[in-house]
Amino acid sequence: MHVLAIAGSLRAGSYNRQLAETAQDVVRKARPDVGFTILAWNDVPFMNEDAEDPPPAAVTRVRTAVREADGLWLFSPEYNHAIPGPFKNLLDWLSRPEGPTRPSVLVRKPIALAGASVGMSGASHAQDQIVGMLSFIDANVMNKPRLSIPHVASQAKDGVLELTASAPHLEAQAEAFIRFLEITREGGWRQNA
Repeated sequence: MHVLAIAGSLRAGSYNRQLAETAQDVVRKARPDVGFTILAWNDVPFMNEDAEDPPPAAVTRVRTAVREADGLWLFSPEYNHAIPGPFKNLLDWLSRPEGPTRPSVLVRKPIALAGASVGMSGASHAQDQIVGMLSFIDANVMNKPRLSIPHVASQAKDGVLELTASAPHLEAQAEAFIRFLEITREGGWRQNA
């Protein structure tokens, strides 16, 4: 089984990138049999229907990574109570069909949501928008538990994330998501099935 994480911020030291890295450590300790990688996507261009066929190489690369993963774990910040523009752009590319006979790589894909923000929302507004988008394109969203970490800087030192109060919640979400993937696999709910 393989989990692909996507950090919704392109900033190298972003809290959501660090949260994804922390989740990677949690999964590796709890379930060494589960693969976990974090997607690199900073080379994905702006979505442009004129450039869809053939898609840019970066888009083909990220679509392949998503298609091959058993599940996605999205870690999104929140900008102005919304999905960050670059992350929305990536999701738009991923939402598009790969061709006349191949649906989007997100169709039926099991997805978990987590996020952290420096404000009080914990990225929950962005998560609600992502759920609306993913539901529209028939992704298999694990709605509970979601992880929202408000005032994330209070769990960091000099910009380095040191989860304290939120650590048990991250561990619980990791356990729930792995079980969600196992149930999904057992039930035959696979992408492009």
